[in-house]
Amino acid sequence: MPISDRNPSAQALNVHGRLFLIDCGEGTQQQMRRMHLSFVKVEALFLSHLHGDHLFGLFGLLSTMAMYGRTATLHIYAPVGFGPVLKFYLSYFGEGMNFEIEHHPLKMKEPEVVHTNRSLSVSAFPLRHKIDCFGFRFDEQLSERSMQKRAPRSYAYCSDTMPFPELAQWVSGVNVLYHESTYPQELASKAAEHFHSTTLEAAQCARDAGAGKLLLGHYSSRVRDFEVFEHEARTLFPESYAAQDGDVLEI
Repeated sequence: MPISDRNPSAQALNVHGRLFLIDCGEGTQQQMRRMHLSFVKVEALFLSHLHGDHLFGLFGLLSTMAMYGRTATLHIYAPVGFGPVLKFYLSYFGEGMNFEIEHHPLKMKEPEVVHTNRSLSVSAFPLRHKIDCFGFRFDEQLSERSMQKRAPRSYAYCSDTMPFPELAQWVSGVNVLYHESTYPQELASKAAEHFHSTTLEAAQCARDAGAGKLLLGHYSSRVRDFEVFEHEARTLFPESYAAQDGDVLEI
């Protein structure tokens, strides 16, 4: 739940000037304003699942996009159940919107490319949670000439999920892995009960995947000390970092 210094889940990925939103928890548009992110430059939005802490900021954001005069189609990649939610929103608040919203239902059983442009390929894959939930992998696409100068960059987002063997393979080799770490290790039984992960389980996934860095997040509101998460994860994976609201990371 939101507390005074912590908002629910939402991330913005900037790829060569194009914005991609990953989840849209309560307070997303206020955070975008603070970070000076354009509402009209969002090319696509990726919703991992339909729990409120990943979704409740969406309706306000869509309305603000309309007021800013957005005309480009907004692509939303979300579980099948998002269809009725979007229909409800449009039926009550869609009047005057000058842009289309295209829902791309997620129902894959293994990684599948869902979105591409000249500089990016995005894959979605199932996670293991109480309801249908999906992770996303973002792989930079480079020209042959650019490939001679540097390797393409990659980012993966995994929230919410309990551990399962295939995940490390699906995010193998990413430069940065975001993996939920809802609970410290002493609350491992809570993590299993609620289909979430602990700090050490997130670190183990990063290590098995050969990731460059691990970002931790989605912290339980019962734990107020971020350092606990970071210190525990670093016992298995030294390049672990506890993300906080407003952090900016160059990949």
